[in-house]
Amino acid sequence: MDISVSPAHSIEGIVKLPGDKSISHRYGILGAVAEGTTTIHNYATGGDCQSTLRCMQALGARVERDGSKVIIHGGKLSEPKEMLDAGNSGSTIRMLSGILAAQPFTSRIMGDESLSRRPMGRIMRPLREMGAVIEGSALEGKEEAQYPPLTIRGQKLHGIDYTLPMASAQVKSCVLMAGLFAEGETIVREPVRTRDHTEIALKGFGADLEVQGKVIRLAPGAKLTGQELMVPGDLSSATFFLVAALLMKESNLLIHHVGLNPTRSALLDFLVGMGASIKVIDVQQSGGELIGDLRVRASKIKGGVIEGALTAALIDEIPALAVLGAASEGGLTVRDASELRVKETDRIAMIETNLKLMGVEIETTPDGFHIPGGQKFHAAKMHSAADHRIAMAFAVAALAADGPCTIGEAEAASVSFPEFYQTLQEIARR
Repeated sequence: MDISVSPAHSIEGIVKLPGDKSISHRYGILGAVAEGTTTIHNYATGGDCQSTLRCMQALGARVERDGSKVIIHGGKLSEPKEMLDAGNSGSTIRMLSGILAAQPFTSRIMGDESLSRRPMGRIMRPLREMGAVIEGSALEGKEEAQYPPLTIRGQKLHGIDYTLPMASAQVKSCVLMAGLFAEGETIVREPVRTRDHTEIALKGFGADLEVQGKVIRLAPGAKLTGQELMVPGDLSSATFFLVAALLMKESNLLIHHVGLNPTRSALLDFLVGMGASIKVIDVQQSGGELIGDLRVRASKIKGGVIEGALTAALIDEIPALAVLGAASEGGLTVRDASELRVKETDRIAMIETNLKLMGVEIETTPDGFHIPGGQKFHAAKMHSAADHRIAMAFAVAALAADGPCTIGEAEAASVSFPEFYQTLQEIARR
């Protein structure tokens, strides 16, 4: 489906975001294995998080939905009658594999065409070290059988001391999920600190977990119990509206009830460092997560560099930040982002393709790119490659173009934010 986006002169109003994807996934999975009932308010409405709920239902959890309110009656999982379907969700397949590896049954889990091209070796290796029997599928032209569908034959697991070879919250979470059922302590060591929603959620559900810097220790024998939880608004989704407001003159936008987890707030620090006028107001805490409102106004934006640990912290936000970088005074340089090559699509390639279609200069490298600043966006037809973040990032770029733009496969946005285009339409002043 193609969507046309017309230019705007400002962004104004109030935005309420869907629930945070990362947190919703974790609450949905842990609620299904916890004893008793878990009630989740503001659960993410996007397709990825619904895939997680469908998988947990297929594993025997009883799930009730009432809009964004989800009630999960958890406990012992049961063998699925059919292959589990993670849809487009890498979070679902990677984290759930840790749970499945320890169950007393065999399960198979698949994904859509995009997910089926994403390598799973990074979770298969540590799970096998813990005693798991897990097999992947082969792709044409690839040597290792490490792609979905995965076949997981549940086993008794033992804890390991695992050093992540790359910064990945999903891999960390997979190992910790498996560690819930393992004999002995499970230790995960991170090269750089990644988002800690799993650690917060595990503690909230009753796990004995200790975090010391970049080292996480999970004691064996956790007894998880159901909780009543509120999911904050998704900060990654907020990025698109922050960038839109910063691009447009005379913008004044309030984004309500946003998650402000310190391991995610690198985004706000980076934007403020580029000159963005962003104020955090009405900060509260819910379920161990910080929540607040963001007031953003049009600003004069300087250039910036994203590299090292900052790249790991901003990996999901880079498509939108690339758009902002092109319009900034000094441009944007991104390094150490090879992870972007194996997301829903090759995001570096898609950023390059679409910016060039809009007449914007960009130089790419195997692990990043450089975009000179001070550039103008020209009307074009862009391609999303069925990637939700690419679709939304270039819908924002279209607001600053010199004429109407078209986004191909725009429906990809529904993976994380089904209401995105409607929300953008409501706050764009033309």
